[in-house]
Amino acid sequence: MEGVNLKPESLQELIETLHILFATDKVNIEDVQAAMENYESNEDDWEKYAVFEHYRYTRNLVDEGNGRFDLMVLCWSEGQGSSIHSHSDAHCFMKVLDGTLKESTFAWPEESKKKNAMTQLASNTYERDQVAYINDSKGLHRVENPSHSDRAASLHLYSPPFQSCQCFDQRTGKSNTSMVTFWSKYGERTPYKPSRSTSVCPEPEPENN
Repeated sequence: MEGVNLKPESLQELIETLHILFATDKVNIEDVQAAMENYESNEDDWEKYAVFEHYRYTRNLVDEGNGRFDLMVLCWSEGQGSSIHSHSDAHCFMKVLDGTLKESTFAWPEESKKKNAMTQLASNTYERDQVAYINDSKGLHRVENPSHSDRAASLHLYSPPFQSCQCFDQRTGKSNTSMVTFWSKYGERTPYKPSRSTSVCPEPEPENN
């Protein structure tokens, strides 16, 4: 897109660029990915949103994108990971801000084979400033911090925003619809609400992914 800054030098400049890129219904995936990759992670930009918890990873809202996208910082303590999950027909961009993250992608389970183990398609490791992209047509994924000594943080963009997703049991392909929540919004802790999901998946609860 002409006149758009695809080399933002700060998180605030990146947010301004994203608002322009998502001003229309047509999303240029390459431009969004380029802008997120070209922003060099600076902890001073995002540390106010970074909240690490011992028992689970956290989702921390940074910007609501005028209703067209949600931008958030996810914080992963050592060894933490998500369940296998969908993205409710949304675009999903994930940029590593610090540390290392492993993404495992899976095929959607066939309706007639709901009790079979899920098929893994790929496994990729992403380092600082690298960006991954997925949507439901490409499959499902699980994200985890593979390190048992270092924490990780990532910047995620979802467009359009969604309030629920499907979580899958890797052993059986069985799914469960779970609500998504934020640990904090704009650097402030959100009120605690009990999970509305059920324990279909043995991995950490899906409402925080």
